[in-house]
Amino acid sequence: MRRLDALQAVYPELERCVVVTIMGAVAAELQSIGHRPNFFYLQHAMGLASSVGLGIALGRPELQVVVFDGDGSLLMNLGGLTTLARYRPRNLVHVVFDNESLLSVGGFPTATSTGSDLAEIAKAAGVPHTATVRGLEEFREAFLAAQKRDDLTTLVAKTDAVGPSGYVTDLSLLENRYEFARHLKQLGRGE
Repeated sequence: MRRLDALQAVYPELERCVVVTIMGAVAAELQSIGHRPNFFYLQHAMGLASSVGLGIALGRPELQVVVFDGDGSLLMNLGGLTTLARYRPRNLVHVVFDNESLLSVGGFPTATSTGSDLAEIAKAAGVPHTATVRGLEEFREAFLAAQKRDDLTTLVAKTDAVGPSGYVTDLSLLENRYEFARHLKQLGRGE
């Protein structure tokens, strides 16, 4: 399964969510499908997408938060899983695209290429709902179920180690930050 195809499969569902992506391929591919003001592309902060998503989910419990993470990023901050489990935001879906490599920085293999199981690690950390999916339809169904569940979920999607031709977004970091903040404020006013 290609990550871009997985993102396209759930893209219509993201309109009603607040979305945080990790840097690199995930951010570039999501933006290539179509940018929305509710998308925050967390550049230059590898390992912190789940932490930023957690802060938003706790601060705005009325909103559904989706975090698109990567295996290399999650492995840099495994403690983030225990923090997610500790606070257990019911409004957060954590998707980890696992291509078994640090694709955005040269394609070096990650620990998942030798058998580390991120869904099992998340489960052992205390995340109440975890799963690993391998196919596109299985991913879409698991994602939709996680959105409806109303409880913290970490969904590991095994993907091919292919990415876009470039790993940066066309939107400047500051512009994305201010647009995203304005969007969150507008949601607070019921707009």
